Amino acid sequence: MSKIAEKKIHHQNSIWKTIKKATTKNSEWPDKDEFLDVIYWARQIIGLIAGLLWGLIPLKGLFGLGLFLVLNAVVLYAYFTNFQQIDEEEFGGTWELTKEGFVTSLAGFLVMWIIIYSGMHFD
Repeated sequence: MSKIAEKKIHHQNSIWKTIKKATTKNSEWPDKDEFLDVIYWARQIIGLIAGLLWGLIPLKGLFGLGLFLVLNAVVLYAYFTNFQQIDEEEFGGTWELTKEGFVTSLAGFLVMWIIIYSGMHFD
């Protein structure tokens, strides 16, 4: 087997191990960047799903935007404090975890919301 194929297999195994840790309660996170990656990608998923739902419902205006901001912050805060029960100070504090990936999540949310809303509710 070539080195490139071995690296690809190792990378795929690494992703599945990270997903398993992310979905297992009270996982150990010796690699701080790995946990920050989990937070980042969870935010992206939340942003896209919320954008899809907001476009289908249809929500609009500041209410929809504010609801997303609160949902995004509360869900991830509950994840890392209640589900993973990590010590926030090890990762730079609550604020660092709360803002990790927030802007890109907001951008993905807005794009999805606008596309779905425009496609479903305008001729």
